[in-house]
Amino acid sequence: MSQKILLTSKEVNIILHRLACQLIENHNDFSDSVLIGIQPRGAFLAQRIKFILENSYDVKEVPLGFLDITFFRDDFRRSERLLEASQTTINFLVENKKVIFIDDVLFTGRSISSALSAIQSFGRPSAIELLVLIDRRFSRQLPIQPDYRGRQVDVINNEKVIVCWKENDGEDAIYIKDKDN
Repeated sequence: MSQKILLTSKEVNIILHRLACQLIENHNDFSDSVLIGIQPRGAFLAQRIKFILENSYDVKEVPLGFLDITFFRDDFRRSERLLEASQTTINFLVENKKVIFIDDVLFTGRSISSALSAIQSFGRPSAIELLVLIDRRFSRQLPIQPDYRGRQVDVINNEKVIVCWKENDGEDAIYIKDKDN
């Protein structure tokens, strides 16, 4: 299997702190802002960002929700594999709030397009921003760009970016692998 490490645990930690600081610069105390992790993999990143904001930078009570986009995907009925839905948990109003979508990898932009449709069920935000850990910049199919990015990478179409989280995968690391393996 062809695999190379893109970011180590230490590098991931540094990037997460930088992203948290950028959020503080733009959202200050988060009184009008909410974090929404896009299920499934954006949830891990969103939880980490919330933890860093509250425990390293003393931001109080950052609202965090999780959004499942399964039934809003444009390929929902086209996929041969059975899609499994995750749970949506948004226990606050998004009406007139600044929503920060959080996802691990921005690839084609279709997941974010689905998230934009899905969030409308919860109200009308005053603004929506996007934070991603990895931006695969040459893979976009829709005109969607992140407001906050951890690392921009150029990978070819037969490669896949794998984000590993300690809570789920036993380690914090990001790899590039061949899709065939």
